Amino acid sequence: MRKFIGIASAVTALVVSLAACGSSTPATGAGAAGSKESSPAAEVLKVGASPVPHAQILKFVKDKLAAKEGLNLEIVEFTDYVQPNVQLSEGRLGANFFQHKPYLDDFNASKGTKLVFLQPVHLEPLGLYSKKITKLGDLPQNGTVAVPNDATNLGRALKLLADNGVVTLKEGVGTAATERDVTANPKGLKFQPLEAAQLPRSLEDVDAAVINGNYALEAGLNPAQNALVLEKAQGNPYANGLVVAEGHEKDPQVVKLAKLLAGPEVKQFIEQTYKGAVIPAN
Repeated sequence: MRKFIGIASAVTALVVSLAACGSSTPATGAGAAGSKESSPAAEVLKVGASPVPHAQILKFVKDKLAAKEGLNLEIVEFTDYVQPNVQLSEGRLGANFFQHKPYLDDFNASKGTKLVFLQPVHLEPLGLYSKKITKLGDLPQNGTVAVPNDATNLGRALKLLADNGVVTLKEGVGTAATERDVTANPKGLKFQPLEAAQLPRSLEDVDAAVINGNYALEAGLNPAQNALVLEKAQGNPYANGLVVAEGHEKDPQVVKLAKLLAGPEVKQFIEQTYKGAVIPAN
């Protein structure tokens, strides 16, 4: 009997010892199963992106370029301009690709986030579109023009109209313009601010709309062919690019993706796919 108790005590001690060792290393998904899954090459970089053209560009990278660089890419699509930054700031994404630096700067200032613009990739020219007129001069007296409602793209839209003689803005205001900075509006146009994603659908209800390039493409509009007027690429600060949370600029997977997005293969893909509707930044 004493011999049995001694054996049982030894087994109990061994189980307790093993349990204590196991509790010091918590499981972390698939990586806990073995060292192969937890190696740096197997880490996934989750990138938030607008469907067109951002996710399409990332899919080209994932399908054609990522494997040879050891880049494991997961693409998460968003149809708005807020959640990709919120989720990046919260650590649910490793990077995002949908915005230009002026928008990011405004978002950081208003939301208190610390996100970093890392690598410009392409420009989506902002354009004025209409289903009711075929040339700019036909904008009707007292007509309605829909514009983006976020601060940076609203100023950008008003500057586009000013550059084409539709309105006059207060001197020096540039892309920081608001409706209060319109000093002359000969046609008495009314401006209807809408969320950027809603602008293509507004074309049925307004005389014209200033639409961001990605949403124009998603709606089947070709900026190079369908826009009444279009932003010029030269000297344009609104290139869309790769964004990460502060402190993650040198993460290995981020560095690999930034290198590929700035490379000649992506430039050629953009030129051949979008034929001037999207313009490489590099």
